[in-house]
Amino acid sequence: MQLRFSDKQKKVFMNGKKILFVSSELVPYLPENPVSSMSYEAPRMVNSNGGQIRIFMPRYGNINERRHQLHEVIRLSGMNLVINDMDMPLIIKVASIPRERIQVYFIDNEEYFKRKATFADSEGNLFPDNDERAIFFAKGVVETVKKLNWSPDIIHVHGWMASMVPLYLREYYADEPLFADSKIITSIYNKGFEGELDNEMINKVAFDGIDKDTVSALANPDYNNLLKVAVDHSDAIILAAEEVSEEIKNHIANLSKPVLPYVSLQEAEEAYTNFYKTEVLK
Repeated sequence: MQLRFSDKQKKVFMNGKKILFVSSELVPYLPENPVSSMSYEAPRMVNSNGGQIRIFMPRYGNINERRHQLHEVIRLSGMNLVINDMDMPLIIKVASIPRERIQVYFIDNEEYFKRKATFADSEGNLFPDNDERAIFFAKGVVETVKKLNWSPDIIHVHGWMASMVPLYLREYYADEPLFADSKIITSIYNKGFEGELDNEMINKVAFDGIDKDTVSALANPDYNNLLKVAVDHSDAIILAAEEVSEEIKNHIANLSKPVLPYVSLQEAEEAYTNFYKTEVLK
């Protein structure tokens, strides 16, 4: 039986809860689609019910910095992240969604995110370094949250560019006390990509000391296999699309982890609050 919460009960539960949202895309900074819309609605719901939130996304070059008033946070920038034995500078920018008074942190790097597109060139070809961009984004998020000294109760991941976050938290940052009690949720969408990322991705992950057997799916880094790695290292899963591939659904079914079936945007506040409380933070 589905529990139903009054507005007061939602606020009591959310009050003081810290939820980190990590997303590939987010409105109003990128066009509206299922990932970018829910990446906005879920934090807005938590924020309006008294929870504490942080939102992270990549600073793609097609985000208009002037219009959205992005600015660099010097105290959080300046670190180099090692990606496949190369030092890549981390730049952190922030902006606010005015009507919601929600602050968004942007992970930036000239090499990875300056180009005026998100995932593919003007002809629809995936950028050849999308694998490194995903690894850099995951590390950048965790390192920035460490600098903020902010320990989240839940880390909620949206979109495939964020799919390395659960893996790196559970493997590369396994001994980081700030995240010792954090629960990871991955939302599964049907908005993916055709083809595969760089077939050296598994070796780039292994360079960080992560056992290849742990990420064997990345030997063929297509959309479904990236999501398999994400859910393998998550505590709970949300099906955020009506249509999810049978391959992914079968993989999830074998994990014995809490799963929230698809709900409409209108039902999401009730369903997510219930899922957070009864399945994730129980």
